Amino acid sequence: MPDARKTVAYYDRNAEAFVSGTLSADMSETRSQFTSLLPANARILDFGCGSGRDTKAFLEAGYRAEATDGSHALCEMASAYAGIPVVQADFRDLDAVERYDGIWACASLLHLPRADLQDVLRKTEKALKPGGILYLSFKYGSFEGIRNGRYFTDLTESSLNALLQTVPSLQKVRLWCTRDVRPDREDTEWLNALLRRIPSPDASP
Repeated sequence: MPDARKTVAYYDRNAEAFVSGTLSADMSETRSQFTSLLPANARILDFGCGSGRDTKAFLEAGYRAEATDGSHALCEMASAYAGIPVVQADFRDLDAVERYDGIWACASLLHLPRADLQDVLRKTEKALKPGGILYLSFKYGSFEGIRNGRYFTDLTESSLNALLQTVPSLQKVRLWCTRDVRPDREDTEWLNALLRRIPSPDASP
């Protein structure tokens, strides 16, 4: 997976700059939409946690948060900031079964090639408890490839809907677009999705 290694290497080299540029980004409105769908004391996986910004916010709100990231440098910085151990792991390594009430994948799965997204979505579905909530965000568009030293897969409503048709047990709760909350990135558009795990059509009664 040369592109994955290239992306991880980028974050290892640029961890301090990335953290300083994202730590203060105000994602509170989107986090609130996500947590409003969760039970009290929910267990949340921050899946590709970056700076640890959202992990810390979930912990401070009383949730049981766990966090992973592919970059060793970001894991160390996020662990120090959030105050919990952050596990270094590839998205493809997720093997939990019905562990989480919510999975928060904020601007993280966009680094997967489109060909791998279906498999990783299936892994997140298995890791969610029935009724569990998955949040995803992607840069809006149709580009796929290396951009600014990292691999990106951009999605539109149409391409995300097509992807979700392959994982029918993830039901759309909401799909919406936003502008980047960072002042220097306001012209960047994001596609956001809240999905709920429902019993698959072939599940036993």
